[in-house]
Amino acid sequence: MTPPLAGVRVLDLSRVLAGPWCTQLLADLGAEVIKIERPGYGDDTRHWGPPWHGEGDKRVAAYFLSANRGKKSAAIDFAQPEGAELVRKLAERSDIVVENFKVGGLEKFGLDAESLRGADPRLIVASITGFGQHGPYAERAGYDYIIQAMGGLMSITGQPDGTPGGGPMRVGVAVVDLFTGLYTTVAILSALFRRERKGEGAHIDMALFDTQLAMLANQASNALVSGHDPPRQGNTHPNIVPYQPFEAADKPLVIAVGNNSQFAKLAELCGHPEWVSDERFASNASRVANREQMVGLVSDCIRQDSADAWFAKLEAAGIPAGPINNISQALADIQAQHRRTVRTLAGMPTVGSPVRIDGDRADSDLPPPALGEHTDDVLAQLSIDPAEIGRLRAEGVVG
Repeated sequence: MTPPLAGVRVLDLSRVLAGPWCTQLLADLGAEVIKIERPGYGDDTRHWGPPWHGEGDKRVAAYFLSANRGKKSAAIDFAQPEGAELVRKLAERSDIVVENFKVGGLEKFGLDAESLRGADPRLIVASITGFGQHGPYAERAGYDYIIQAMGGLMSITGQPDGTPGGGPMRVGVAVVDLFTGLYTTVAILSALFRRERKGEGAHIDMALFDTQLAMLANQASNALVSGHDPPRQGNTHPNIVPYQPFEAADKPLVIAVGNNSQFAKLAELCGHPEWVSDERFASNASRVANREQMVGLVSDCIRQDSADAWFAKLEAAGIPAGPINNISQALADIQAQHRRTVRTLAGMPTVGSPVRIDGDRADSDLPPPALGEHTDDVLAQLSIDPAEIGRLRAEGVVG
């Protein structure tokens, strides 16, 4: 298929994860993404290893590979006036600029949203910060871990107090960065749509803290409606029972009963159809109120047979269930293989885009770039001749 964003150019001034996650998705959708990196060092995540891919001066951290597929790398030092001018010229030839500098951090280079949009009102600038462009915390740096702590996510993640290993726990992947990258992509696409209709660009203000609060979803609603903070529940669900891991005879599995029909089928499989008419378990609300008794009864049933035997019975009955895989098992799963989830680009393994449009993958075939790999090609788009590029490289303006 023709990529949906073919012909759209993105100037990527972001680094680490939230911004690069956004621009990688835009690249997967067909946009040309030019990633501006500091000469000689590049994106911080190039150095966040081990593990590493490659050796010697070509060594790059696996972390960088996860978020930079499909991009062109131009090494330009915009802390130098000539470098800043090059980046401004690239912005003038772009549809979108994505940046994640601290509030006001780009003003001294003339690369802030107001300056860039003053030169081109149709330009869409997306600014990603920890706490947004205004407010009492606006000047603070934002890191996913800190936002998980401040935004309430850690308070509901982990085992309950009083249990072994109890206490707040961060999520095992930087979910706030990832969610912010996705929300930013949605905002950019909506701004592009508006520009097509009205001819005007936008300055998009995205904050990790705002995103964290939004992604609390039902847990935030639970707190607002009840007036009480949701507790940490480990692997149980605050609003649904039974909906958690259970120990089979050989290993654990997760069973997720989402409605009364599924519960009736589970009761039948367990040999206790009377659970359905038991006032303690007749509705989800009653099962939540009598969680301990319900879970105990189901646990006694599940441990009587192997996990594989239960998977077969539960699948046949239409009850959602699954194993607790490690990452290698998940990536090697037959469903992941069928969907061609794992790809290799120029020898680099990567998890591809999950987006499918009309049966085709929205997934770039360009591997994550080496630092400055495309500097000459990008500068050539500005009609800068090779001799001038050589001078700029000798003076450390580009790499």
